[in-house]
Formats: sequence, C-alpha cells, structure tokens
Amino acid sequence: MSFRAFIHVQHLLGTGHVVRAASIGKALAERGMEVTLASGNRIPPTLDTGDLTIVELPACKSPDAAFKRLVTLDGEVIDEAWKSARVKASIQAFGAQDFDLLLTETYPFGRRQLDFELTPLLETARARARPPLIATSIRDILVRKKDLWKEEWMADQALRFYDRILIHSDPDFIRLADSFPFAERVDPLVRYTSYVGGGARPAAEGRDGQDEVIISCGGGAVAEGLLSAALEARPLSRRAEDTCWRVLIGHDVSQEAFAIYQRNAGDGVIVERARRDFPELLKRARLSVSQAGYNTVLDILIAGVPAVLVPFAQANETEQSQRAEALARHGRAVVAPEAGLTPERLAGAIDDALALPRSHHRVMLGGAEKSADILLNDLEGRKE
Repeated sequence: MSFRAFIHVQHLLGTGHVVRAASIGKALAERGMEVTLASGNRIPPTLDTGDLTIVELPACKSPDAAFKRLVTLDGEVIDEAWKSARVKASIQAFGAQDFDLLLTETYPFGRRQLDFELTPLLETARARARPPLIATSIRDILVRKKDLWKEEWMADQALRFYDRILIHSDPDFIRLADSFPFAERVDPLVRYTSYVGGGARPAAEGRDGQDEVIISCGGGAVAEGLLSAALEARPLSRRAEDTCWRVLIGHDVSQEAFAIYQRNAGDGVIVERARRDFPELLKRARLSVSQAGYNTVLDILIAGVPAVLVPFAQANETEQSQRAEALARHGRAVVAPEAGLTPERLAGAIDDALALPRSHHRVMLGGAEKSADILLNDLEGRKE
C-alpha cells in the first residue's frame, strides 16, 4: 500500500520554511509516498522540489518584519473574500485525494495569522471517516510571545488536533523547552529529528569561495542593514581587507535594488545573486557573515567556518537572536546586533570572528530522512 501525504507550508519573508517542507516531502517520496506540497507563497527558483506535486494556493506574504498582517504578492491587503478563497483552495486540494498524512509546517507553533485557514483544514481532516495522521514540523527555536495565553493556545491546538510534533534540532544543542514554556504538556507527541538540510549541493565553480569572506542574506527581504554595512566594511577590517568579499543577495530583493548594491560595491567586493552552491562556497571560505536563519546556520555548522551572525531581530522576533547566542556560547560565532550596525562595527566583529578556530564537530544531520521514517512508522502503526 502506498501512502499519500499532504504538506501545507507558508513562508512569509524568508524561504527557510518551504526549504524544510520540500526536503521532508522529497524524503517521504523516496520512501514510496505520493506527496503533494501546498505552498501559500511563491516557491523560490533555487529550490529543487523533485517529484513532488505542487499546489499553488492563493499567495500571500508579510509586508514587513512585524508579521501583523498579510498582503498579496502585489502588496494588497487581504480581505474576507480572499480568505474565503484561500480556505476553499486548501480544502479542495486536501480533498483531491484520500491523504493518509497531513503535515503542517510551523502551525500551530506559529502562523496564527493563518488560523482562519488551518483550523477549518484540520477540522475537515479530523471529520473524515478515516482521519489522516496529523503532524506538525517545527524548527529548533520558536518565537517567544509577549502574551503567555498565545503560547498556551499553541499547546491546546496541538493537543486538540495533532498526533505528532517533529522538532528539527539536535536535542543536545537546543530543546523545545528552551523557547516554549508549555513544552512539558505536549512532550508525549514530540520527536527530535536532528537538523533538516545539509544534503548534497552543486560543487562550487573554479576557485570561487577560496579564502573569501562570504556575506549572505537568505531571501534578502529583511537584510538591508547587513548588506549596506558589508559593502563598506572591507577596508576597515584588519584581518580580512586582503581577500575577496563575495556578497550573495537573495531573490526577494528587486532587480533595481540589486543593481544599486552592485554599483555601490567597492574594490575587492563581488555582488551577485544567491547561489545554489552556497554551502560549498562556505567550506572554502575564510569567514561567513550572515543573519541567523535556520538553514544558513546549518550550512555554517556543517562547513565549520567561523562566522559573524547579525540576527534578524526587528519587531518582536527572538528566534534568530536565540540561535545566534547558542552558537556564540559554543565558540562558533561572534554576534553583531542588527540595531545600530555600522560598517565599523561589522568590521570589528569580522576581525573578532577570524580569531575563532575552524570547527570539526559533526553536526547531527538527516532530519528530513528521520522525519520521514518517524512518520512512516506512525502510519504503519495505525494499520495494526
């Protein structure tokens, strides 16, 4: 019997969420499942979705780092008609086949903005004569909420609808309780999978990356401060002014803004679009400079390269700061706060980070494959 899986994912600014969801989907497909990936935003062109069936839901994003509202990709505020269309599209996509597994990415441990859509989807799934296994896929660290009741709601929602909680981290490094006060309530549902990502990537071209400072920004939607400082920091560094600085700019940055960054690049600085061989560039590099998103940090850990982390910390975001501080405690990075970042401060952090040794620690990987194995085992157990 071949199982069918339906994965729902919504990325709002960065691309890490859909990258993880696709990785798990492909691992499920490799184990013989038919997998549908329903995405609520445009899938980035650098992402390989393999043989997954892609459903493009009516697309939305966050217009800024506050995550207080959703807009269409054209910047129009979504209204009740749009919400109704989105709910209808999700339920129709889920109803297209008799799915054995429903996997939501992040929700209910985030994405409360999508509760209008996801609670009806979950209720639809639970109302089936043969309900699917319902699981959620969450990263290593959750964004803390100012209102404790919101975090309690997350636990209530998980206990109401979910059979399994997959946490993509190394529990010796980061555990759910580090960022979620109700971790004990949901603990029976929790399985740690290790990190998702780190798979084979294309080899880097020629000598690209060799002894370079690699500056990256994921999709780039919220990295203007980092990029602007990086373009001017090279001549201010004492330890890295003699090597090439390569600035990789994500596809969420407009072509007009990208062209301005290229024009503003000084001597010894290359500005280009994000590359699929980024992990291999890091393995050759002298230093990485980046934000502290899940996928970027994983690439840094695997490469063993010293790093400067400028965690995204606008509005009430705490996730990247917590992750960056964890790496700093392990002697893997220097943290340069986003607030007040200047070329001088960035150059100083780069010089400090270059005093760190390269790491040869083996990071726990294979999270997508382990996630697939856990879910397959859960499904097999339901047949007994």
